[in-house]
Amino acid sequence: MILEVDPSGAVPPYEQIRAQLTGLITSGALPPGTRLPTIRQLAGDLGLAPGTVGRAYHELEQAALVTSRGRHGTRVAPRPAAADVAVQRPLLDESAAVFVAAALRSGADLAQALDAVRRMFGEVESGLQLGTGGQA
Repeated sequence: MILEVDPSGAVPPYEQIRAQLTGLITSGALPPGTRLPTIRQLAGDLGLAPGTVGRAYHELEQAALVTSRGRHGTRVAPRPAAADVAVQRPLLDESAAVFVAAALRSGADLAQALDAVRRMFGEVESGLQLGTGGQA
């Protein structure tokens, strides 16, 4: 799993982690049951305080995207039933807000940002259909 955090960015590091993991989970790149790195391990890998990663994991758990079971670790939660799709809209909106902020910081306009989303959506969707999207 590859995550990138810009500690000097406008978006807090915990939110960058939460948004990236949300995207990986909702796209299927991290399928249900996948074990996430421990808080301590991910914090060390990213050069962040464990509390920062812990907050991201806590918010993912509150959004029912992951489950934490002490010594058994944090795992991607089962996908919601079709009736629960409306519950996912706030998560999608939050992820979009993080992307929009990053796109604006890079100088992209709306057309360029939408083009990037379409391109990545197609790549991720193709990878999932081919069975290659399971690893991040």
